[in-house]
Amino acid sequence: MISVADFMTKDLVTVRGSDDLALAESLLRLGGIRHLPVVEDGRLVGLVTQRDILRSGHSGGADARRLPVSQIMTRELTTVRPAMALAHAARLMLERKFGCLPVCDDDGRLVGIVTEADFVRFAADVARDLDLVAEAVRAQERAGRA
Repeated sequence: MISVADFMTKDLVTVRGSDDLALAESLLRLGGIRHLPVVEDGRLVGLVTQRDILRSGHSGGADARRLPVSQIMTRELTTVRPAMALAHAARLMLERKFGCLPVCDDDGRLVGIVTEADFVRFAADVARDLDLVAEAVRAQERAGRA
């Protein structure tokens, strides 16, 4: 079984709830990421996305950009454990239309994240591997007929 721990991104970019929206927006843009976990003392307390910032109307004005992330972050989060089967995590994301799943240990400490982009990359790799296998089978069939 492939677990979430085998698949998750472990090198995370995070912010604190007291960090301002300008910092969060910069980290999202410069990091080329869409999900920014909010942590306090290593524990996940929220999540903020570029969409959250845009939806809040706080991207733009200098005063609004100084607001703390805690004012717009999503607090009610679904998280998964590292030992969860990857297929179960994928199904959860599909059914609930989540763009990501934060991964927390038993103490609530953030240890990773699984995103839609991770699954697209994984699917592309699997499709490439299947193409290679199919080509090898066709080559063997051609060699057997010769």
